[in-house]
Amino acid sequence: MKEPEFIIEIFLRPGEWHWGDTDTRIRTILGSCVALCFWHPKLKIGGMCHYLLPSRRSKTESDPFDGKYGEEALEMMLEAMKTSKTAPKDYHLKIFGGANMFSDIIPDGGINVGKKNIELAESIAAKYGFSLQAKNVGGIGHRSILLDLWSGDVWLKKPKE
Repeated sequence: MKEPEFIIEIFLRPGEWHWGDTDTRIRTILGSCVALCFWHPKLKIGGMCHYLLPSRRSKTESDPFDGKYGEEALEMMLEAMKTSKTAPKDYHLKIFGGANMFSDIIPDGGINVGKKNIELAESIAAKYGFSLQAKNVGGIGHRSILLDLWSGDVWLKKPKE
């Protein structure tokens, strides 16, 4: 699809998310964090969340959702889908990130936050019936990603390992 004449560019920092339409481009940079990229191919809407940890150790019902945690970031994305009068099964999902940023300090077998983040992302895809279209996860080092909501394309830039 042709790039729109006017583009709204959003840069997500860790713990942030954004939902938009055909004029939106969302960017982020990931290490051990994970980005979930959602796109509705018919309506050309969707969004991205950038979470740091899979879940919060303790959350009370009065605590607001916090996008730093994957489970809570997903709840915010599901609410955006509901507001858009769409269902998770209608979305393409692409998953990125989850690198082991401390591979020299935390060898295989240690606590690897990136791996835990990837496990949550994959369970989300299965549980909610999203159509998993692509993933680039694990490894070491950072990734830069860019999601164009007019086409659903995600562009990935990753240094060689």
